[in-house]
Amino acid sequence: MKIAVASDHAGYFLKALLADYLKTLGHEVSDLGTDSADRPVDYPDFAKKAADAVVSGAAKRAIVVCGSGVGACVAANKVKGIRAGLCHDTYSAHQGVEHDDMNILCLGARIIGPALAFEIVKAFAGAEFSNEERHKRRLRKVLEIEREN
Repeated sequence: MKIAVASDHAGYFLKALLADYLKTLGHEVSDLGTDSADRPVDYPDFAKKAADAVVSGAAKRAIVVCGSGVGACVAANKVKGIRAGLCHDTYSAHQGVEHDDMNILCLGARIIGPALAFEIVKAFAGAEFSNEERHKRRLRKVLEIEREN
């Protein structure tokens, strides 16, 4: 699967580790930056790059890392067509895809360490939307909210 990864300076090191890890799982990774932990940058810029990659079809899913994960999640969800979730456990990571068709995973590099992040990313990347009628119905309602606004 094509997965885009992006981060601000606070998430740089975890993002780099996750990009390498995703490749070992057989995924095609597109690193959208940032390229340094030493130069402060703004998380909305990188969350938007990841969201745009998903919406355009350049990536099927994306992972965005910032300090807490919250800012990246808020910013990514402002892009039409994005369903980003902040997940710091494996259950939410796979359930968010299976039930809610989550297409961007947000992580906080100051909240979790690499070992847990690897497990969460594996759960996210390995999950598929269930296509169960109850989940499709709920997703249609979410998409209707997006269209109305």
